Amino acid sequence: MATQPWQDCCGTTDRSAWNPLIARFFEYWLAIAPAERLPGRQHFDPLDIAALMPRVWLLDVVRGVAGPRFRYRLVATREVQTLEREVTGRWLDEAHPHLKEKPNGFARFEYIASEGRPTYRKGPVTFVHHKDDRIVENCILPMARDGAVVDMIAGCSVLYRSTGKEE
Repeated sequence: MATQPWQDCCGTTDRSAWNPLIARFFEYWLAIAPAERLPGRQHFDPLDIAALMPRVWLLDVVRGVAGPRFRYRLVATREVQTLEREVTGRWLDEAHPHLKEKPNGFARFEYIASEGRPTYRKGPVTFVHHKDDRIVENCILPMARDGAVVDMIAGCSVLYRSTGKEE
């Protein structure tokens, strides 16, 4: 079985090689989490991480018979620029239909929704972005209104151009 292109992370994960913006986003999530529970949208205050908000995106987790489906609740300005389109309110699988063709195209989101575990990834871009975007670094985090059942996923992404420059 192939390893996943992302890694689980927790409070003790070494973040020294992470982009400082991604590390700050994860540390904020850790800070707002109630003891032994997942934080929910009610704990998340965009003003606390105002400098990161242009890179933040939120997905609603909509559970159904066929498993969870994900809908963009918020896509911040930097994300809209790199995606080169507005996707707020759209289903993830409709906004990125090419991922349906890839084995495990939505596996990371399904994993976060079912396991309630945060993940980190730095690697080739998989979503359709600006033609010069080559590498994405992101942290994607579970959120749960009741502290247990994931009903929202929060992400923060930094993209790197073909020149290596951070977008």
